[in-house]
Amino acid sequence: MTCATTLLGLEATNVDTRLGRIRAFVGGAGTPIVLLHGLSGGAATWVEVVRGLAGRRIVALDLPGHGGSSRPPRRATIDWYADALAAAIAELRVVPALLAGHSFGGQVALRLAERHPDLVRELVLIGPSGIEQLTRRTRVLAVLTTLLRPGARVAPLGARLAARAWFRRLAFAPLRVADPDALPVRAVQGFFAEMREHTDVRTARRAILADRPGGNDTPLPCPAVVLWGASDAVVPVGHGLALARRANVDLRVVADCGHLLIGERPDVVLDAIAAVQRWGQVFHVPPDGGTWKT
Repeated sequence: MTCATTLLGLEATNVDTRLGRIRAFVGGAGTPIVLLHGLSGGAATWVEVVRGLAGRRIVALDLPGHGGSSRPPRRATIDWYADALAAAIAELRVVPALLAGHSFGGQVALRLAERHPDLVRELVLIGPSGIEQLTRRTRVLAVLTTLLRPGARVAPLGARLAARAWFRRLAFAPLRVADPDALPVRAVQGFFAEMREHTDVRTARRAILADRPGGNDTPLPCPAVVLWGASDAVVPVGHGLALARRANVDLRVVADCGHLLIGERPDVVLDAIAAVQRWGQVFHVPPDGGTWKT
């Protein structure tokens, strides 16, 4: 099972920019929705959300070093990742866009909105890293998984055994997925679809761990909804509460859910996208790049 077959209805294309090549899966019509995946993931991890957005203008991207996108420079920072994705989005002419990011993708999405506010109309952040210092457990997990890459080793099994409950429990219980048995087969296949293609996930991990979490009270440059699994063991829900205290965001905590909300509860993600788009119709992003207002 490849990413191309998992994301049915979207067409793969390569976007070449001064910061490298980004693989994008594009389809549909209307206001663009850009999807950014997490560390060691790929565009295919959004498969259940993409199905729910059928017919809408969707742009699912592989972050640098992931999937079919080119390697980042060795010393790439979160700012660099944000600029690289901004260049690809501008090249695709899908601006301003609703930007949805999961985990590492959420951290990049938030930085992209701060550095390139003219490109982003609304934000949906799903368990984003970069809000507070990550726990020692998560930092160790990030180092081990990007060094040993266990997902890439078992990726062929992910396609063949996605329907087996015991495999889902073994693969996803450590991430506190509330009910691994209930994960859709497509979601399991999507999480494994691109793992063998990755060329450099270590640089992304270094960028995440080196980035200094933001602590100011500056409002976000656009309307935003933040989703968090109540049982998230990777990026604790307390980080979401910290973000809500600092910025003008709608924080939604999802009971009985872990870090993989985009696979566990795609319905909640779809509802957040619809809600922030309604909100975005009331507010606008000013052309001078200031904070959003009525």
